[in-house]
Amino acid sequence: MKKLKTMFSALALCAGMTAFAHAAPETIKFSHVVAENTPKGQMALKFRDLVAERIGDKYVVEVYPNSQLFGDGKEMEALLLGDVHFIAPSLSKFSKYTKKLQVYDLPFLFKDMEAVDRFQQSEAGQQLLESVKSKGLIGLGYLHNGLKQLSANDPLHVPGDADGKKFRIMSSDVLAAQFEAVDAVPLKKPFSEVFTLLQTRAIDGQENTWSNIYSKKFFEVQPYITESNHGVLDYMVTTSTEFWMTMPDEDRAVLKKALAEAVAHGNAIANEKSMKDRQKILESGRSKIITLSDDERQQWVEVMRPVWGEFQGEIGEDIIQAAVASNQ
Repeated sequence: MKKLKTMFSALALCAGMTAFAHAAPETIKFSHVVAENTPKGQMALKFRDLVAERIGDKYVVEVYPNSQLFGDGKEMEALLLGDVHFIAPSLSKFSKYTKKLQVYDLPFLFKDMEAVDRFQQSEAGQQLLESVKSKGLIGLGYLHNGLKQLSANDPLHVPGDADGKKFRIMSSDVLAAQFEAVDAVPLKKPFSEVFTLLQTRAIDGQENTWSNIYSKKFFEVQPYITESNHGVLDYMVTTSTEFWMTMPDEDRAVLKKALAEAVAHGNAIANEKSMKDRQKILESGRSKIITLSDDERQQWVEVMRPVWGEFQGEIGEDIIQAAVASNQ
């Protein structure tokens, strides 16, 4: 009997060791709210593939696009609760956690995407990634989408054309002030609802990048798009401190490198895709693209620029000046 017990114990131990050796990889959920053919969607898929290639025996990344798990109003809370592990919200979504990131919503702050990139890679821009750490979040990198345009049911040439019209905005007080500056009505609505709101004419217009306007088919239900380039729509790839800091150092290093490469991949796509999607919209004939004259654009700048001063105290004058300097 003793020999049998010893044998069964040894078999049980071997079975346990075998099970441990073949333990299923830990699932990492990456949730986002846009289509897979956008820069953000392609970045998430690249990250998934790099992780599978380099550390697939330990981790598997599952990507959930198009608000399949959580809409943009719930994904931050889901991250903090541990229901997802990576998200990439627009920078506008962080105002609840820090006021400093509002700098990215200031209208007509950056002259082009090269200026945005210079600021984000600067000391001030990198420090902003840490601005949400006290709230249990960690910014791991910036992902580009592009400069924003104005779409509407009626043509928008000068600020007066927006008077009284309802525009969907992200949950940002700066963006609300931006539209109030032109006497428009800003409405904070989830990204997933925008197409229906436009289609039913519950709202008159919205602001977005060429990539999002094309991939979400907003151009099919908006007769006019004004090429304003008035703001930037970028994202911050974010995880929770609880998830990130409890991970083994060597695994965290692999994931961080994979994410950096995935973000670079997404940014390269963003830069190329922006003009391609603009051309596709133009060729569709569904929406007329309005090019502003220098005088018309200057009118928008002059009306919206006072928003900077309104939020300077919350953001910090030093941060705004660092952003302005990136235009040089």
